[in-house]
Formats: sequence, C-alpha cells, structure tokens
Amino acid sequence: MTRQLDNRDGSESDTRNDRGSNEFRFTTRDVITFVLIAFSAFIYSLGMVSFVRSGNLFPGGYTGVSRLISLVFTDCLGIPLSFSVVYFILNFITTLFVWKRLGHRFVFFSILWYTLSSVFTTILPVFQGTSDPLLISVFGGLISGFSIGIALQNNASSGGVDFIAIYFSQKFNMPTWNYIMIGNAVILIIAGFLFGWNKALYSIIFQFVSTQVVGVMHQRYKFSEIKVVTNEPDEICQIVFGLCHHGVTKVPCEGGYTDKPRWLLMMTVNTYQLKELVDRIHKADSHAFISIDTVDRIVGNYYQQPLP
Repeated sequence: MTRQLDNRDGSESDTRNDRGSNEFRFTTRDVITFVLIAFSAFIYSLGMVSFVRSGNLFPGGYTGVSRLISLVFTDCLGIPLSFSVVYFILNFITTLFVWKRLGHRFVFFSILWYTLSSVFTTILPVFQGTSDPLLISVFGGLISGFSIGIALQNNASSGGVDFIAIYFSQKFNMPTWNYIMIGNAVILIIAGFLFGWNKALYSIIFQFVSTQVVGVMHQRYKFSEIKVVTNEPDEICQIVFGLCHHGVTKVPCEGGYTDKPRWLLMMTVNTYQLKELVDRIHKADSHAFISIDTVDRIVGNYYQQPLP
C-alpha cells in the first residue's frame, strides 16, 4: 500500500508565491545582492580583458556572438563597432522577451549585471597575464564560470543565453546548460572560418571549463531523489512540505533484520535544497536511514519555486 501526501497548505502558499513572483520590492538583502552582482560583473570583465581579448578567444553565448559581430565589422568591413554596444543591445532584446516570463527581481539584477559588465569591459585596459594559449583558455574559463556562477547563486544571471537556458530549464524541469554548447559550436565554426582554427579550438577549452564551473556552482535545476526509512513519518513530511513544498510518497515497510514496522518516504527535491533538508530530517529522527540518488529528468507535475 502506498499513499501520496499533498501539501494543501503549501499549495496555497505556492499559488500566492506564483502570483507575487513578479512583484518587485527592494529589500535590505538586495543591497548585499547588489554588491555581489557588481563584484561578479567586475571579475567577469577582468577575465574578458586579461584572457579573452588578449588571447583572441571566442566565449560562448552572447559574449561570443558580440565579439564575433564586433570583429567582423571592425576587421572585415572596416566599420568600428564596439563589443560592449553589441553585447548590450543583444541582451536588451532578450530582456524584453523574458520580462513577463521570469521574476522581475531576477531580470532586474541580470540587467544590472550585463550593464555593469559592459561598462567595466569598456573602461578596463587590456593586459596579458600570460602568453600561453592553454593557460589563457583554462584560467579564462575558470574566471568566466566563477563570475557567472556567483550571479546565478544570487538569483541573477549574465543575461542573454542565461535567460534562455533558465527559461527552458523551468519549462522542462531539467538543466539545459550543456545544450548551450551546441549553439556555442556554431559560433566557433564561424570564428574558425573567419579568423583561424587555432583560436577557435582553444576557445572550445575555454567554453568547456566555463560551462562545467557554472554547472557545479548552480544547482537550482538539478534534482535529487531521497528515500528515508524512519519511525517519524508525519514530522518528516511536514519538514518537506514546509521547506520544499513537494509531496511525499509514504510506504509502510518492515525491517528485514528486526521485523519491526517502519515507514519508507520517497520524494524528489531540488539539489540546492538537499543539505538543509537532510539536516532537518536527521534532527527530527537521528536514527533515520537516508539514501540519495541523482535525477536526470522529471516528467509530470513538479513544483519549481519561481525566481523572485
């Protein structure tokens, strides 16, 4: 016999959250977020001028598209076109698309990020830390991924392709960052034909490192399945309802060694909620047995807390 519990109170709360997700109210916590976003944009811009430009690399996403368009106009057509101008325009167009589809606070801080990065990239001088193309690719990718990861952890993004990736991650309940590599491949092929395959191939290393760092730092659209064997099923269910707003499947079971009746609880949660949830479960039942598995994709109704 199995029993699926629904969190009726949580459902009402979820509805209220969904309605209010696009209401933007500036809070004290946003001041800290503002500082972190500015720091992230500065670090990203520093990586752009010290690794990407000095190494003539082509990053992924709108950064790579903007750099490619800028170089085509400047070097091939003889028409000066600033990278920052192209980057800002592309991001602004995408912002208009996602404004009503993602949380306004999230979009606002993303606008702040790509605006600051455009400004920093313009005013910071180009300098070369190393001439080794492999070091430029690896450490440039680390800096790029780290800075974007900071933005994503603080409910913001670098705009552009991040907007698109997050929109489809929410729509299909699965991470889409690796799929972005397909679009990036198109940029590299064009760059290879126009500016040489040597830089294009090193750019692959840059993009791969950056994508992997973002994937490690950003856990919002990764999922985990938790199985809990416990004697405190009701208390643990309330913990899940309160923290994650998800249902729990309860299965009565029996210990094979002790022959004592127990409960098996099964649930799927976002990976970023995992540590706090496990800590609370252990606090409620220190003898609970917990196993955790990675979930590749969810098909069906799954509540994803909206971006603020």
